[in-house]
Amino acid sequence: MTLPESNNEASSKNCNETISQKGFRFTAQRREVYDALMQRDHPTAVDVFLRVQKKLPGISLATVYNCLETLAECGLARAVNHDRQPSRYCANLEPHAHFFCEKCGAVADVPHGALPPSQIDQAGMGWHLPAGAVVTHREVAFTGLCPDCAATNQKS
Repeated sequence: MTLPESNNEASSKNCNETISQKGFRFTAQRREVYDALMQRDHPTAVDVFLRVQKKLPGISLATVYNCLETLAECGLARAVNHDRQPSRYCANLEPHAHFFCEKCGAVADVPHGALPPSQIDQAGMGWHLPAGAVVTHREVAFTGLCPDCAATNQKS
């Protein structure tokens, strides 16, 4: 499950402005790494490296990691961690959670409020924060079987 690809030219312009405001330059390497993330399929750094290497054959994996770190520091992407798996990178900056398929490894965005009310308690969405708490970061993850794996599991 992926989100529709956005207008890369407008996205790159926004990325350039954001990176410049943080005191960084929008290099060709950062542009290609950013464009690879805009496919919104939660790639690992190695996945991004393999995509970018097609356009920039001389790029190193270390450079890709540095670019990803810079994009995350500038708020243009975020690292998504699950269990002991390699970090994946997400360019969707809207509030959302992630769903991890434990069979095929797919990662999907779960938009805020996407669960039907009947599943809210089952999914553990009824948090009771301490009185006066201020939330500065939220990271929610669901694990299970994606629709394809669940259907295959039912047939087995």
